[in-house]
Amino acid sequence: MFRGVAFMVNGKMCITAGDTRVMCRIDPERHDEALKHTGCTTVKMRGREFRGFVYIDEDGFRAKKQLDFWIRLALDFNKRAQASKKRRK
Repeated sequence: MFRGVAFMVNGKMCITAGDTRVMCRIDPERHDEALKHTGCTTVKMRGREFRGFVYIDEDGFRAKKQLDFWIRLALDFNKRAQASKKRRK
């Protein structure tokens, strides 16, 4: 579904790291605020926007302080996020 390496915390997808960007699962209530940060865009798949999922390109995490911000934001929401339902075959 997502290209790169996914970091799971407490059985929930938290952050993915791809070639040129990371994706963070954040609190949907903080989504619009997050978009104000450099390099941040909404995740879109098949024409649908996913609130609470944001891409951050390289400009948005060049400095350790920037990357730490996104990691903290994702980990804070992870405590309240619901795990995806597992598909059974």
